[in-house]
Amino acid sequence: MTDAPVQKTYRIEDLAHQTRTTVRTVRAYLDRGLLPRPERQGRVNLYSEAHVTRLHQIAHLLDRGYTLASIKELLDAWDTGRGLGGVLGLVTEVEGPWTDERPDRITRAELDARFGGTPDEDAVAEAVELGVLERTDGDPDVFLVPSPQELSVAVELHEAGVPLPAIASHLRELRGQVEHIAARFLQFTTEYVFARYLDDPDRRTDAHAAEAASLVRRLRPLAQQTVDAELARAMRALATRQLRTHLGAHSPGEALTGERSVPLPTGTIQAVERLVGREHASQFIALAAEREVRARALDHLTSGTLIHKELRESP
Repeated sequence: MTDAPVQKTYRIEDLAHQTRTTVRTVRAYLDRGLLPRPERQGRVNLYSEAHVTRLHQIAHLLDRGYTLASIKELLDAWDTGRGLGGVLGLVTEVEGPWTDERPDRITRAELDARFGGTPDEDAVAEAVELGVLERTDGDPDVFLVPSPQELSVAVELHEAGVPLPAIASHLRELRGQVEHIAARFLQFTTEYVFARYLDDPDRRTDAHAAEAASLVRRLRPLAQQTVDAELARAMRALATRQLRTHLGAHSPGEALTGERSVPLPTGTIQAVERLVGREHASQFIALAAEREVRARALDHLTSGTLIHKELRESP
């Protein structure tokens, strides 16, 4: 019969050294209830590998920006004899990159060249503030570019004549609107998808956390695909409307070729859509109106011709 392996134990000084923390920090975590109480043997408190694992978990969550209070809630909710592996995997999945785009690096000289060759300290400082550029340690002339696509868009807009301050202002406004969309998408998916994991204590297990992490991976592309499709739809509709407005306002042949918005009864529009389909409704209404105009013109011409004929034939 094989003897069971002896569990390794630590005094508090050894535990602090093993986990690269301090005795004071370990005691503070004990006082906050973040660590289980140690085993008392005589006058000595002994800590186990479970304490080592827990300290690493706390450090991991702190690095990700969680407060001690939120870590305490997380531990209380999940560490009920079922472990934290699954929920930490879920945390990693949620906080991981939500895009396949890879960060890049750019030198100050390359940056200046892409924006016309003239250094602009204010623009660089604003780009850093917005997170479009990130400074690197040890080299002030090299920047990390978290999203090369975003930087490329700024370059294209600048080459098209848009001033850098206007680009930065637009990005700030756009970011607020996109964050609102993201918040609504998360609210929607939480209500209909993740609520069963968050609100049901019986589903707070490693297996269910892994299932939730899998759902996050599946939902990532759905969010982007939805936004891409709706942005394409809105851009086409608004760009077409904008072009027609400007052509209608400035075209010298406006009286003949300009387009106007004419209000129609909802019932009429619905009847047309049922008849020819929504995608053909506008074309149908335009052609019907054109046919009516031509018919009236023909009636007018015919009427005039008949009158002249009667006048000629009258004695």
